[in-house]
Amino acid sequence: MISIRKIGVIGRTYRNLNRYRQILGTLFKYGFGDIIELLSIEQYIEIGLQMISKKRRERLERLSRAERVRMAIEELGPTFIKFGQILSTRPDLVPPDFITELSLLQDKVPSFPFEEARTILTEELGDSISDVFDDLDPEPLASASIGQVHRASLKDGEQVAVKIQRPKIRKLVEIDLEIMLHLATLMERHVTELSFHRPIKIVEEFAKSIEREMDYTIEAGSMERVSAQFIDNPHVYVPKVYRAASTARVLTCEYIDGIKISNLDRLEASGLDRKTITDRGADVVLSQIFDHGFFHADPHPGNVFVLPHNVICLLDFGMMGSVDRGLREDFVELVDSAVHRDENRAAHVLIKITDWDTDQEPDERVLSRDVSDFMGLHLYKPLKDLEIGRLLQQLLELASKHRLRIRPELFLMLKALSTVEGVARQLYPEFDMISKAEPFIRRIKMARFSPKRVSGDLIRFFSHSMEFVQNFPKDLLEITRSMRDKKLSMILELKDLDTMLATHDQISNRISFSIIIAALIIGSALIVISKTPPLLYGISLIGIIGFLAAAIMGIWLLVAILRKGKL
Repeated sequence: MISIRKIGVIGRTYRNLNRYRQILGTLFKYGFGDIIELLSIEQYIEIGLQMISKKRRERLERLSRAERVRMAIEELGPTFIKFGQILSTRPDLVPPDFITELSLLQDKVPSFPFEEARTILTEELGDSISDVFDDLDPEPLASASIGQVHRASLKDGEQVAVKIQRPKIRKLVEIDLEIMLHLATLMERHVTELSFHRPIKIVEEFAKSIEREMDYTIEAGSMERVSAQFIDNPHVYVPKVYRAASTARVLTCEYIDGIKISNLDRLEASGLDRKTITDRGADVVLSQIFDHGFFHADPHPGNVFVLPHNVICLLDFGMMGSVDRGLREDFVELVDSAVHRDENRAAHVLIKITDWDTDQEPDERVLSRDVSDFMGLHLYKPLKDLEIGRLLQQLLELASKHRLRIRPELFLMLKALSTVEGVARQLYPEFDMISKAEPFIRRIKMARFSPKRVSGDLIRFFSHSMEFVQNFPKDLLEITRSMRDKKLSMILELKDLDTMLATHDQISNRISFSIIIAALIIGSALIVISKTPPLLYGISLIGIIGFLAAAIMGIWLLVAILRKGKL
């Protein structure tokens, strides 16, 4: 398991210096030298990298900061590409313009040698490959940053796809995470503009995400769970997982020979119905989200195949989303309030389903006004003209303006809907995603008032109430005993008290300094008037020294005040 604490400690020792220099050099190359300078780590950049041509630098300066971040990530390789892809699903961690750019990252990585793949299979499955597979194609079907896929057949003749994790990928990820965390720590400490985005938290979240993605047993479980969702639906198919030939580093599942859903020519040539495919594909995702709350979070064309008889087949379950019943109902309430043009209720729900910093609570009145403008832009159009992708982008911008962070699970849900809508309109341009989702949304609304749901909620309410009534006297007695035995302590934290005390100390120091300066001037003047020896040109030397000391302290105090920018 990847240990962030371990990585953080190692990071401060500047191990893996060559990789460290490569990362910093790439940042400098793409115009982030200001950040490197702020972090005081420019000494780790090879001098040659600083000789970037002026023409190239001017060309890069025309690009936005988000575009340059994407280009730098692409150059830094697999770990950083995966990092960017995961960040593209986290609007709670990065701004909307970066979300758009990071979504363009492509996971194109050269394959690793077949001999290394054989070694991993032998280590993981504990047998000779010939005891598990009857045939294993040495040429990979696909290659990505975490692993690559080979076609094979089992001993019983079943055709399978075998996903094999890259050799030493965990070590490579740990090295990059070590450097990422060290840079994030410096950024949070020294760069105010970046500290708001919590770079340390971003790296920690990435470590958790990539840890899950590198454990293929989690993906196998997701495949089986989605398969169970549609066990009675003949129009949806999920490849079978072969657990006996799968481990944390090897995933063996049924090989699917289907047509990619975006390959319109092959669909037409095979006599498949594009409208039926569109309806069924949308039903699959909507059912996962609104009926089951567990869904494929990356249903792009490469992960959706069409089988004979217009059957939809989902592939690659590495990225999954989950929304609980409460969040689904809140989202439906947001949609309902928008449809009925109730901006106040919509603003209230939007605040409820987002996160914000406790010291910057959003102004609901101003948010209501902006929500009203948002509705005016979009909700007076015909439903078929609405685009979920465009709505999502502007919703992100609206939330960012009010320093609200959309929860990652909600964003994944909206992004999945947006992706499906884009694919659906390629297949069938007249497709209306809003109308297609309406029955699912209506079921969520009606489910709140079903007798089974109401009775269940009442039973839980009375159960919790009885538990409170039973436990309250005991808890109160424990509190009273703790107070009597002086074991109970209360910590009172006054907000901004440290700042106030520091300001108070600063004022006191300046007043003390001023008094000392005044005393020196008055004392020195008296010494000069009284001509206290020793004398220099008839003037008391002690008095001169006193005036000089007063002048130096006065200049010191004045400079300190001017540096603060306040007289």
